[in-house]
Order: sequence, then C-alpha cells, then structure tokens
Amino acid sequence: MTGFAFGQTVERDRRDQRPDPYNPARTVPGPWSEATTITIDGAWVASSSSTRSETATRAQILTEKSLFCQPDDDVLPGDRIRADGVEYFVHVKPAADRNPFTGWQPHLEVPLEDREG
Repeated sequence: MTGFAFGQTVERDRRDQRPDPYNPARTVPGPWSEATTITIDGAWVASSSSTRSETATRAQILTEKSLFCQPDDDVLPGDRIRADGVEYFVHVKPAADRNPFTGWQPHLEVPLEDREG
C-alpha cells in the first residue's frame, strides 16, 4: 500500500523513557530536545474541529485534527507530530481497523491535538 498521491511529509518525534527521579521503579519521558525523529511520507493531516474556552483568567483554543498514514507507520500515544509548522500531540491509541469480510485495511487514523493559550 502506498501513501496518498498528494499527501505530505510529516515528522514524528518520540521521547526516550528514563527513570523517574522520584520513583526509580517507573519511567518518565525525557525532554523533547532529545527526541528521536522519523519522517512519515505520503501522509495527510485532516481538519476535525477547533473550540475556544474562556475563564476569568485564561483563554484557550483546542484544535483537533487527524493524521492519516500507512497502518504500519510507527505512531504511538505520547508522540509529537510536526506538520505545516504546527506541533500536534498524540494522546490516544491510533487505529486501523481491518474489514472482517475482505481483509482490506484502510489507512491508520491518528487523532491529534494542539492547545493554544
């Protein structure tokens, strides 16, 4: 299976896990400055929704999008996706369901999130 004919190249950043300084029995993500980056070719970042919330002390815009790529592309919760000069974060598990009757598997859908404010 190939990517989208008019897709785009995006970058996926993943932080290494390191011992938690407060509890060495568990791990925490390292800094983004030391993340491992891979390139995902032929992907597509599609708009989903954008909402604005305001309180007395804060205004915030939450933008949700979806990354569509090949089912075997390596994207996991906790990753950062960079596309079109914007950084999006993966907070949920990506899914690429397989049709039980034909075995056909569409592209992987990765819900993305960006918060401003």
